Amino acid sequence: MNNKVITITVVMFVLILAGSIIYARTTGAVVKDIPSEAEARWIGEHSVLYAQAGCSHCIEQEKLFGDNYKYLTVVDCLEDIQACILAGIEGTPTWIINGEKYVGVQSIEKLKELTDYQE
Repeated sequence: MNNKVITITVVMFVLILAGSIIYARTTGAVVKDIPSEAEARWIGEHSVLYAQAGCSHCIEQEKLFGDNYKYLTVVDCLEDIQACILAGIEGTPTWIINGEKYVGVQSIEKLKELTDYQE
């Protein structure tokens, strides 16, 4: 191999590695501190999440809960358009907690705070 081929190979490797790291960080591929079942159940009982399939931010919100996402109260705005219209949802994800709307991805800590989570 000549030096030009080696240089191109190394540059490509570095670009692929850097791209993978950036992708993992921006998509939330590595999730820490997934809430416990009790925390997810509490949040689900004290809030409604309006989301929709294919929404990248909704997917990010779902990843924060891991397997405990199933305990949330979720309205899919693609399946139940009327419910989202009646709730005045203008974008997803939107949380409604105690009659207040919170648009965008919310951290687990913020959701626990907003729902007055009791340990």
